[in-house]
Amino acid sequence: MSLKYIGCDLGGTNLRAGIVDPHNGQVSHLLSRPTLAREGHDAVMARMAVLIEDVIAASGLSKVEIGGIGIGAPGVLDLEQGLTLFLPNLPGTWPEIPLRDTIANSVGLPVALLNDVRSITFGEWKFGAGQGVDTMACFAVGTGIGGGLVVNGQLHLGIGGTGGELGHQTIDYNGPVCGCGNRGCVEVYASGPAIASMGIKAVVQGRTTIIGELVNFDLNKISPDVIAQAASQGDKVAQTIIKDAGFYIGVAAANVCVCVGPRKIVIAGGVSHIGDPILEAIRATMRERVTIMPVEQVAVVQATLGDNAGVIGVALWAADHFNN
Repeated sequence: MSLKYIGCDLGGTNLRAGIVDPHNGQVSHLLSRPTLAREGHDAVMARMAVLIEDVIAASGLSKVEIGGIGIGAPGVLDLEQGLTLFLPNLPGTWPEIPLRDTIANSVGLPVALLNDVRSITFGEWKFGAGQGVDTMACFAVGTGIGGGLVVNGQLHLGIGGTGGELGHQTIDYNGPVCGCGNRGCVEVYASGPAIASMGIKAVVQGRTTIIGELVNFDLNKISPDVIAQAASQGDKVAQTIIKDAGFYIGVAAANVCVCVGPRKIVIAGGVSHIGDPILEAIRATMRERVTIMPVEQVAVVQATLGDNAGVIGVALWAADHFNN
């Protein structure tokens, strides 16, 4: 019998879960529910258990046909104990919450945890933009910047699963304070909110740009997508904002090149939808700054699995975990 696995993504806004075939990465019976994180971790975990049961019911599979559940969570985890330690974007931050055992006991299937961007990294390496290489880095650029590494055909976990936080490299040691508590992380300069804030600043300063017009001068509606739209229409200010964000990510990517030597760097997350303008800026910065390894052999590519990358990756992680 070929077992299927369930991938579940714990997001700040939504919970998503689906059945994943570990042989080809295909997702079926994907369901989503609001996280409603302000209700607290017990309520969220109860909702997650119901969601997983609903996915199983929709699939028509019996539990003996499901090899286990993978849960991707946005923060610091204790993989051995199955605990969340610090989920910075969820109310209460979930200190030492027994997520693994709570869901396993509720659903009656084994559960493995993994950081959400490590999950995306693993999914993209197995069945997405990172296929075919032994060493790969991933930057997931959205509300924050997460990261992950595959080194010599293995997902790199480091101490307790904390390895691969590429978005928290210091690129300016005197820079602004990051949400992680450090100063000058690349996340401060090139995350979605950072890009949006550059657009807001340009409008408030009265610079010559159509960014404001595109949102009827409602500053709250300025987003990376709006700035990308302005850039595509030839707006020089918007083009510079995207180029600057790509420069900052490129500095971080250059650091990864000299430390790890990846054959591919995959850019995922909402900001990756900007596409070639930001990818070209990343590539140009890498080529300019890396001199001691063959940087021209490092491909910088957009992720291909979209919103399903994390669900796929964490289900595959569970499959590997429970088959070893």
